[in-house]
Amino acid sequence: MTHYVIIGGDAAGMSAAMQIVRRNPEHAEVTTLERGGIYSYAQCGLPYVIEGSVAQTADLVARSRETFREKYGIDARIYHEVQRIDLEKQHVHGIDLERDQAFSIPYDKLLIATGADPIVPPLPGNDVEGVHTLKTIPDLEHLQRELRQHRQVTIVGGGYIGLELAEAFATQQIPVRLVEQNDQLAKMFDDDMAPLLLEEAKAQGIEVVFNKTVTELKAGADGRVNTLYANDEAFPTNLVIFATGIKPNTSFLHDTGIELNEKGAIHVDAQMKTNISNVYAAGDCAMQYHRIKEQHDYLPLGTHANKQGRVAGTNMVGVKKPFQGVVGTSIFRFLRLTAARTGVSEKEAEALGIPAESVFYTGTDIAGYFTDKKPLHIKLVYRTDHHLLLGAQIIGESGVDKRIDVLATALFHSMSMDEFEDLDLSYAPPYNGVWDPMQQAARRVR
Repeated sequence: MTHYVIIGGDAAGMSAAMQIVRRNPEHAEVTTLERGGIYSYAQCGLPYVIEGSVAQTADLVARSRETFREKYGIDARIYHEVQRIDLEKQHVHGIDLERDQAFSIPYDKLLIATGADPIVPPLPGNDVEGVHTLKTIPDLEHLQRELRQHRQVTIVGGGYIGLELAEAFATQQIPVRLVEQNDQLAKMFDDDMAPLLLEEAKAQGIEVVFNKTVTELKAGADGRVNTLYANDEAFPTNLVIFATGIKPNTSFLHDTGIELNEKGAIHVDAQMKTNISNVYAAGDCAMQYHRIKEQHDYLPLGTHANKQGRVAGTNMVGVKKPFQGVVGTSIFRFLRLTAARTGVSEKEAEALGIPAESVFYTGTDIAGYFTDKKPLHIKLVYRTDHHLLLGAQIIGESGVDKRIDVLATALFHSMSMDEFEDLDLSYAPPYNGVWDPMQQAARRVR
């Protein structure tokens, strides 16, 4: 009997656990250790409970702890926080938070799938009442309770989560302010695309403050936040949400010899193995190989976590399966717009020393003679030496999702701009023009 221990009970951890029990049901003993009290829930769906598209937090749970225990025979534990790993003796040590008791569990093979924690800047007042992050279902439920009385919202950070939260509050007619330390929203987009998001924010009544770094939060006499200070400017608010990024939850590994990058993400090979025998890692605590950059990167997304977990579990039972890497595809909705990107941006290509140029094209999502057509703003990035497609960004009201996936597929298979132009894509006037606007953009490269 092989004893598998998995630290983390969400996407990567439970994808791996399911592979183990399905591929090796008679000889596997699986123990999963979850720091919180909920297994396998959709973190990406949290803002949409506020927005109203998801009725309740229970709908975000894919499989309950009881399902894992009773149906699949997994020893799924909750409120078990791992604090230390003895790599020589192959033991995991931690604290049972419910009983306030230490535990120690031996393993034959170990998967670290501890995810990532929200980053809250170390500034005065960051722990007063009314200051939040949004990463877990309990985080969301706490926020929802406060929203019943406090509806003057300030979001710190204009990235994916910040924009999704701003959309959620604006949809519910809750006044919202975004404070961003850079000079644009969505810094993962190039500066010639991001203004489209700012225009939409302003059109929908969202206040946006650029080039401001939050320095302090102050509470009123009731102990609740009432003022946010950013570069000595005061902003009244009674609810603050930090959406300033996440960091790998790996602080308990720093003295183990497990190789980490400068952000604390775990180095893994294609089989999700770390540099330590019998220890694997997957998900938001681990790195991913970027096929376009041709180097390891840190791109924490649910899609990557599920795939890496599946690959890790398969390899842990002795079936070789490599993780094929990522091309950096992401998408989000912001009010009436959808924004998506894949590959590398123009500024990323420049930072990597890749000879690159870009082409910009505005087309329509369907045939241009339809009265209800919507504009599609498309940017393609390509190598100047042999016209290899490097990346794409698309912003529009309709048709963004299907096109970014076509571009992601093209990137995965290292297509040139000429090859992309020759793709046989579907056409009928209610769905597209006779030349897809992506290919219209590619045709402008000569």
